[in-house]
Amino acid sequence: MDREQIIAGIRGTVAEVVGHDSFEMRDDITAADVKGWDSLTHMSIITRIERHFGVKFKLMEVNKLKNMGSLIELVGQKLNAK
Repeated sequence: MDREQIIAGIRGTVAEVVGHDSFEMRDDITAADVKGWDSLTHMSIITRIERHFGVKFKLMEVNKLKNMGSLIELVGQKLNAK
């Protein structure tokens, strides 16, 4: 799966959870930049991303995420390790 497919999957998942797609997908975007993405929705987003891509994240990996770019990279690493 290429990077653009990963981005599309993550974008769709985030939009579904927060209830809108009014955000720009950039590597430097953070949860604070997306209306409705708060601590309560964060775990739902992570869980749905795991399900969508068929991967599992360790708590330490999730805690190290700094922005969308690091999430995209982590998903790519998990997919390549399959």
